[in-house]
Amino acid sequence: MPLPPAPTKRAALLSPEAHDAPARSLHGKAGRRSSDRRAEETRSSGPQPLELFDRHAAEGGAAIEAPPLPRLKAPLPAERSIEESRPDTAAKGATSPVKGKRSKPNGPAKLFVLDTNVLLHDPMCLFRFEEHDIFLPMIVLEELDGHKKGTTEVARNGRQTSRTLDALAAAQGADIGKGLKLDTTGHREAGGKLFFQTDPLDYSLPTSLPQGKADNQILGVVHALRDLYVKDGPGRPRQEVVLVSKDINMRVKARALGLAADDYQNDKTLEDGDLLYSGALALPADFWTRQSKPIESWQSGSSTFYRVSGPLVPNLYINQFVYFEAPGEPSMYARVTEIRDKTAVLKTLKDYGSVKNAVWGVNTRNREQNFAMNLLMDPEVDFVTLTGTAGTGKTLMALASGLTQVLDDRRYTEIIMTRATVSVGEDIGFLPGTEEEKMGPWMGALDDNLEFLAKGDGGGAGEWGRAATNELIRSRIKIKSMNFMRGRTFLNKYVIIDEAQNLTPKQMKTLVTRAGPGTKIICMGNLAQIDTPYLTEGSSGLTFAVDKFKGWPHSGHITLARGERSRLADFASDVL
Repeated sequence: MPLPPAPTKRAALLSPEAHDAPARSLHGKAGRRSSDRRAEETRSSGPQPLELFDRHAAEGGAAIEAPPLPRLKAPLPAERSIEESRPDTAAKGATSPVKGKRSKPNGPAKLFVLDTNVLLHDPMCLFRFEEHDIFLPMIVLEELDGHKKGTTEVARNGRQTSRTLDALAAAQGADIGKGLKLDTTGHREAGGKLFFQTDPLDYSLPTSLPQGKADNQILGVVHALRDLYVKDGPGRPRQEVVLVSKDINMRVKARALGLAADDYQNDKTLEDGDLLYSGALALPADFWTRQSKPIESWQSGSSTFYRVSGPLVPNLYINQFVYFEAPGEPSMYARVTEIRDKTAVLKTLKDYGSVKNAVWGVNTRNREQNFAMNLLMDPEVDFVTLTGTAGTGKTLMALASGLTQVLDDRRYTEIIMTRATVSVGEDIGFLPGTEEEKMGPWMGALDDNLEFLAKGDGGGAGEWGRAATNELIRSRIKIKSMNFMRGRTFLNKYVIIDEAQNLTPKQMKTLVTRAGPGTKIICMGNLAQIDTPYLTEGSSGLTFAVDKFKGWPHSGHITLARGERSRLADFASDVL
């Protein structure tokens, strides 16, 4: 007889009586339905007992049947005190790495009323509110229907939201009147219910707000729900009603009417752009003296390796740069190549500021540029992100290292360059020509940097030699539009994504997943120059990529700090 699968619940969460309970195998849907029916009967009668078993965890074919628990006559606060009396268990549950495990509610469930722009911004937002309930007014469904036509990102999100709503409504046992359970489609992290406006609501708004406008109708629904849920009713517990909208003016109007309103925060990777991972860390002045063990060092080629320990190791990431600068002591610049237990291995860097290590005639001018060039020239690093203000050398270094590895080292076959076509001012209309010709006006930065690189590499070759060099360079650089990237696979290519701060996380995922074997992707951008509407530093695709890839052994990031374009550009970026 095959052994049943291992229990999916932690032993610390089981009662002492449950440890001796016999295991019973439930095969087929009938067993699960009877188990669900018994659980529903237990919940519907009398006070709620503590729920120690997860019904969904028994889907694997075996379940642990616990003996009937005594009913708790204490009200809800007493249950909360029982949970709080086990801080060690709660802490273990909070840090459990089990994916999809629903966290314990830390307060009363709220009722969130979603605006249409939230659904169009993130079609998966219905499953981001954990144990809280969601309410959709009828006017939101009407507006959603009006945005579903077209090929834009908004239209695609509208259609995906409609399909999600249809799947929830078509689930077995779904009852719109009692609310649709959000976890029926497999999203275990969503523990609340979805309610639609099935009955007319009575509300009164100031006469200064036109009744026919959709935003004002949503405000009226929130006003009516707040009055309805202000106290307990038959089959309806008291809940706080909160409006969630991406529209700033609508949130201001809601607060002016005394209604709770909040922005949709789940799309933001970081609350503050200053918290973004910089890729470099300054070692403290007493770093060498605070080592808990003797430092082990060895030489390999032209690099020196150090195995260090101490309180700083847990804060390090793979491919993070560390530097030690102290007056009267030799400086050290290294990269973290290995983290094991409580030790880390540091590898000294190649100095690309030296003339003998120039890359296509380009030398680095500061510390961060040297960090970036070490990442760009490392064949083991497949994904590099560079951020920094205007004039820090992002595009120039990426092109110089790309030309060296394509034409000299033959590591990659060609350079593919693309960027988000978001204009700073008004649009100038349609552009003529082929795909590459249409992208030409957007690639002014490429032309400027190629002119500089060709001038520096020509030497005394004369006009004909420079022309031949330019033709050779142009033949190995392909300019592609982002609109035709889906479905492609790049093999042994050096891909440069310029102005990546204007990409959404979904667009960033689409581009990065095009990489095939032997391909290196460089993402560059300035988070202070975002031109895409409704995109901020916290929700940009570049921020998303930097945060998700940090610590991966084959990726690296560096924030370039000092501008090297000119003293005018450097001063303007600081004061303007």
